[in-house]
Amino acid sequence: MPGGVTADVFSPPALRDGFAQTSLAKRGLHLETSAPVTAAVAVGTAVAAAFGDGTVRFFRPGVAPVVVQAHRGAVLCLEADADHVITGGDDGRFLRVSPEGVVEEIASFGTRWVDCVACSPGWRACSSGRKAYVWRSGETSATAFEHPSTVGGLAFDANGRRLAAAHYGGATLWERGERRWKRSKLVWKGSHGAVAFSPDGKFLVTTMQENALHGWRLRDKADMRMSGYPAKVKSFSWAGDAPFLATSGAREAICWPFDGKGGPMGRTPLCVAYGGEQLATVVCGVPGEPGVLAGFQDGSVLMSELDHATEPIVLRGSTGVEVSAIAVTASPSHVLIGDVNGSVLWGPLLTENEHARLV
Repeated sequence: MPGGVTADVFSPPALRDGFAQTSLAKRGLHLETSAPVTAAVAVGTAVAAAFGDGTVRFFRPGVAPVVVQAHRGAVLCLEADADHVITGGDDGRFLRVSPEGVVEEIASFGTRWVDCVACSPGWRACSSGRKAYVWRSGETSATAFEHPSTVGGLAFDANGRRLAAAHYGGATLWERGERRWKRSKLVWKGSHGAVAFSPDGKFLVTTMQENALHGWRLRDKADMRMSGYPAKVKSFSWAGDAPFLATSGAREAICWPFDGKGGPMGRTPLCVAYGGEQLATVVCGVPGEPGVLAGFQDGSVLMSELDHATEPIVLRGSTGVEVSAIAVTASPSHVLIGDVNGSVLWGPLLTENEHARLV
């Protein structure tokens, strides 16, 4: 069915003490939506953003955003699915949404929230409560996987053969065989949230309820504990070719190296994009570039090369409102920044001079 269209209120941002207004803030598009930005993700040449009022907005360079009324409550999770997105909401619906505003309901769980979604070419998955559900593209029936507690995170590996589900006590790996999915357990005490495979598929990492990350080297299930954060890690993103796992939860972007056989085991992280006496709340890698963006509690966003000696570029000055989402187009030409009050900044990522500083 087609999604409804709503109007945005345009207004300039209010600047506070802190980082000054930037060229991006001057040249970009500002929206005041009155609904928290809950997530954002690159979708082809566009960026899609999800909101607490159930809307999904698609942003493309040079054209007005497309606004789709997808859910009847907050959008809780969002992932790219080719040139579409898949979403889960507190209305119990798992949806696929097109940039033209077409909403396809994949499943409905009634009063149970859809907590997590994941996608890989040919496969889609979501979780509700303790169960994860997996669909093959073109099929209407799902395979259900039971877990010992509520699923805190879902992720496919790069080729879609493995699905990881994080939960209390660790994570469960489901590997697709010729006839069925095979299960293996990764054990670590505590509550595990968001989960991600490393780009090469050798490691799995989860956020913890404590101020830490946990990881496993999958070939031998060796444990990796990444701790020392002053706050809970709410956001992580792969960045650079090495690659690094950039994380929030500190006064700068904490970037763990995942090259080599041991990844971060026995190594110290790279720390970039220092924001002063405030915490980073969101991080985002720059596609195809050795850079990372970090958004902070005061609304500022800094971009840094993956080099601790490099001075960061201020992309957005301080607004006084916590950053809740950042996404960069695959090009990477444009960036979207959203906050907990529903303010959105969308525009060209860098001027030529700024890009020269990064590379």
